[in-house]
Amino acid sequence: MALRRRGVAATLDAWPGYVDALSTLLMVITFVLLVFVLAQAFLSVKLSRKDTQLQVLDRQIAQLSDMLSLEKSRNADLTLAVAGLNKQVLAAEGERDTLRKTVAADTAKLQQDEAAASAAAANNAALSAQVADAATEQKSAAARMAMLEQAADAATASRDKVNADAAQIALLNKQLEQLRLQLSAISNDLDLAQKANTSKTATIKDLTQKLNVALADKVEELKRYRSEFFGRLRAVLKGVKGVQIVGDRFVFQSEVLFPVDSAELSASGKAQLRKLAKTIEQIAPEIPAKLHWILRVDGHADPQPIRENGKYLSNWELSAERAINVVRYLTAQGVPADHLAATAFGDTQPLVPGHTAADYARDRRIELRLTDR
Repeated sequence: MALRRRGVAATLDAWPGYVDALSTLLMVITFVLLVFVLAQAFLSVKLSRKDTQLQVLDRQIAQLSDMLSLEKSRNADLTLAVAGLNKQVLAAEGERDTLRKTVAADTAKLQQDEAAASAAAANNAALSAQVADAATEQKSAAARMAMLEQAADAATASRDKVNADAAQIALLNKQLEQLRLQLSAISNDLDLAQKANTSKTATIKDLTQKLNVALADKVEELKRYRSEFFGRLRAVLKGVKGVQIVGDRFVFQSEVLFPVDSAELSASGKAQLRKLAKTIEQIAPEIPAKLHWILRVDGHADPQPIRENGKYLSNWELSAERAINVVRYLTAQGVPADHLAATAFGDTQPLVPGHTAADYARDRRIELRLTDR
């Protein structure tokens, strides 16, 4: 009985040690896991820093690549520049060699010239001695010549005077004969010029008379067609308020064709211009082709200042735009453009000096004038 109890006790005593061993093993495993987790955390932080550094390095590498491409481009430019400089150096060396050859040739020629100069100097010394001897002989000969010349001068003085007078008389006779010939030629030229001038004067007078007659005929013919033209217009536009004939002009008050402060044709204005276009089309074929007629459309404005912030900067622009729009509409209605002209006078030619509303209304007008080019 005692032995059986001991075995059971021994068996029970081994279990706590086993539990302690398992607990110890579990703590070791937990510690190892904790160390592993911490190590992994540290490694993650370190890897993230490495990634950041790698990104910075990548950016630096990209910048270095750009700089490298720029340097390559600069290197290519420098290569081209060096090639050009090499060509210039080669050309300069060629010029240098040519200059060296030229200098060598000039040096050889200079040496030859110096040798020739030395020989000439030796000859010059010999000649100087001879000249000195000749000078002595010349002095003695000069003394003898002076005496002979004094005797000869007295003899030749009278002869030279006689010869000079005879030569001068002969020269004067020759000049007199030449003047007579020139005078005769001038007289003949003058007679021919007078005859030609008389003929030209008669021709100019005849042409002037013919031109005056032609101009008078042209003016009369133009007056006749102008009278017929304005007569037909008077018949067509009879009874239209604001339309009248003043001298050689057909006058439309602006209100007949345009709204106030506007250059756009009104409906009634277009109707009046259509009548005018039909009249022009009827009478245009009757005017001879040689009579270069023009229907001039003159735009006029009153002297009142243009409204601020308006479309037109001045009365001149307003009158010009109105005249141009009339010409455009007549052209669109079939009137030949080469027989129309638009001009603008702004407010420079008022009809009346007054400053009333009625005076301003008379100044705002479109005038039609039939004239020639």
